[in-house]
Amino acid sequence: MTDGICNEIGFTMAKRIGIIGSGRFGEALVQALASQGSEVVLLDTDRRKIQELSEYVAKAVEGDATNIHALEEAGFGTCETVVVAIGENVEGSIMATVNCKDLGVRTVVAKASTEVHGRVLRRVGADVVIFPNRDRAQRLARSLVTTSQVDLFEIADGLCAAEISTPECLVDKTLVDADVRQNYDITVLALRRLNDLDPAAPRQLIIPTGTTLIRSDDRLIVCGTSEKIDAFAQT
Repeated sequence: MTDGICNEIGFTMAKRIGIIGSGRFGEALVQALASQGSEVVLLDTDRRKIQELSEYVAKAVEGDATNIHALEEAGFGTCETVVVAIGENVEGSIMATVNCKDLGVRTVVAKASTEVHGRVLRRVGADVVIFPNRDRAQRLARSLVTTSQVDLFEIADGLCAAEISTPECLVDKTLVDADVRQNYDITVLALRRLNDLDPAAPRQLIIPTGTTLIRSDDRLIVCGTSEKIDAFAQT
């Protein structure tokens, strides 16, 4: 491995997140994750940036992400999620993405500078492609550390939409009966229901009223904070 600077700090978080690149977005993401107590592994070729950010992370390593052995030795193969936050080095971001997938990283989030760059990243294995600015780093950090098994889509700062299975608390009840807004602070925007005549057909989109009876096999489209949606989905 290249000469490295490592700073080991004891963390107990189960979720381990790797960050490749410490430019403006990478730095903001590192700090946002650190503020939430995440175990972060950081790799960059810039020794000065590694030194500056080492206090925020579990492990900070100077190294080249285009070298799969450098990533492996830094521990990226043990990360559940890796964010490739490399800036304008398109070739470097593509190689880093490929290397992370080859190491078996479950979810690779890659930063793209253009639409074409994004398409290439998807083709080489990126699970999520983002076109971020500095403000979006905090939103991404929240989504990376959530314990939710729900696929959340952030529509505004702190406000998400998601499609979930019908929670048990709502089966064979109406929205009024369950008093969803009052009890769970969740808004049910719509539901997708199986076609009774042809279950194999696409689900029907229904805008529910307060008296619509919710079925156990309905899919609900809901809006709320990620924490509220996660709690509601598990009730």
